[in-house]
Amino acid sequence: MLKNKYYIVISFLILSFTIANAQIVSLDNILSTIKTDNPQLKMYDADIQSMDAAAKGAKSWMAPQVETGFFMTPYNTKMWKADDMSPGMGSYMIGVSQMIPNSKKQNAEYKYMNAMSSVEKENKNYTLNQLYAIAKTNYYQWLVLNKKVKVANDNLLLLKYMIKSMEIRYQYNMDKLPTYYKAKSQYNELESMIIMLQNDISQKRIMLNTLMSRDKNMVFEIEEAFELKEYNSQLLDTSSISKNRSDINAIKRTMEVNQLKIDAEKSKFLPEFGVKYDHMFAFGQQPQQFSLMGMMTIPMPWSTKMNKANISSFQIKNESLNWQKQMILNETVGMISGMNTELSNLNKQYNISEKSIIPSLRKNYDTAVLAWQNNTGDLFIVLDAWEALNMAQMDALDKLQSILNTQVEIEKQLEIK
Repeated sequence: MLKNKYYIVISFLILSFTIANAQIVSLDNILSTIKTDNPQLKMYDADIQSMDAAAKGAKSWMAPQVETGFFMTPYNTKMWKADDMSPGMGSYMIGVSQMIPNSKKQNAEYKYMNAMSSVEKENKNYTLNQLYAIAKTNYYQWLVLNKKVKVANDNLLLLKYMIKSMEIRYQYNMDKLPTYYKAKSQYNELESMIIMLQNDISQKRIMLNTLMSRDKNMVFEIEEAFELKEYNSQLLDTSSISKNRSDINAIKRTMEVNQLKIDAEKSKFLPEFGVKYDHMFAFGQQPQQFSLMGMMTIPMPWSTKMNKANISSFQIKNESLNWQKQMILNETVGMISGMNTELSNLNKQYNISEKSIIPSLRKNYDTAVLAWQNNTGDLFIVLDAWEALNMAQMDALDKLQSILNTQVEIEKQLEIK
């Protein structure tokens, strides 16, 4: 039994030492690590590099075509050779042809392919903003959970003091047994709440480690600093939102890429040129011969139907994307306006709780304890005062959590780091 207690004490000391020496990480450090190490962002980087690499081949030429075989050769092999009546017939031909691409067509294709990665860059920024929002949410939830644990531990000490006092006073018939059991039950409930809060903190730590692509069980603590912010109404301007939002910028880049694709399709209406050279090794006593020809592709109405259809399709897509952009702007402005109003009201409620409600309830509790210690008050009143104070403190922290969550959501919509 003593050995087991010894191991428990040693384990507790090791755990306490580990927590005390845990790394303290700021929110900025977490966001910076996510930006550099998150695998989802690395996936976007690889896609962008892949598109840029593919664009380098946009100005390549078609492979030359080589031909070989018999040319104007009779089936009767005896006629191949020269004799008194004929110098021989037929020849063996080797030929090569090369199409020369239209430079305007190549440039249009290159601009289109080179611009494709710009959409992925904006998609990456959009994903990064989403990851930032998740990280901030978990960070601030952890921060509030730490405050709740501190409040719960402080209230646990108050209850422990009351329970010990009751045990002493009960020996002298100065307190009632039901009151003692009520205090004990509240003490146990608070202990259970602390365990639950500690579990929630562990979940937040695992989530942040996951976002930073680190060992999920790596122990670290966060800074307790936070800022209650007010957002300038100018940020609600549609032009500012349109400029800063990555998803809207991705739509703009997509529209630009579609326009470049339209230009590339139009360039296919231009002719292309080629050259073809053939050399004939004549049989018998015939002279050596060659053929040199120029070629040109002539786009005709029946050969450009697909190009015209693609042009029409991309024009309609751009119209749809433009309406999508307007929809996002309209929803975002309305959402931010509502959250800004909510944030203002939450700040007012939080200030009332911190400056008026909690100080009043603390004085009420202190007065009730003093009356109980002087035998002029009942312990039930003390417990009710303690419970009201505890609930008010937790409610204030819930309001703080709502404020921080609203701030994160506004910054997510405005793409503020």
